[in-house]
Amino acid sequence: MRYLFILIIAIPAAEIGLLLFSGKTLGVWPTLLLIILTGVVGAYLAKREGLQTIRKARVQLQNGHIPGEALLDGICILVGGILLLLPGFITDIGGFFMLFPPTRRAIKFLMINSLRKKIQRGNIKIIK
Repeated sequence: MRYLFILIIAIPAAEIGLLLFSGKTLGVWPTLLLIILTGVVGAYLAKREGLQTIRKARVQLQNGHIPGEALLDGICILVGGILLLLPGFITDIGGFFMLFPPTRRAIKFLMINSLRKKIQRGNIKIIK
């Protein structure tokens, strides 16, 4: 429940405050150009990384492997692309972290550890 509060209330409020500060400091037009630029760059990066991940998943499937890591990459790229399309600097930083492969590795590591803990606690059950 506390994460829902952060997602719905705190992050948009911080984004608005940061956008107002940026508009006052840099000016309205440079702030708007920065928002548009991060959206365009984010869409390009998401497309490039997404296509690369699809190719990697195809190769893994052709070799008879389950593309687990490619699926986690795909989830990170999807969320990162969505965050970059949202207006605001905080979501842009989060989106870039999810799109760049070095930082995405760290995020995937956290995702895997979180899933492992939930499986060990019995919150998630795997049926074979």
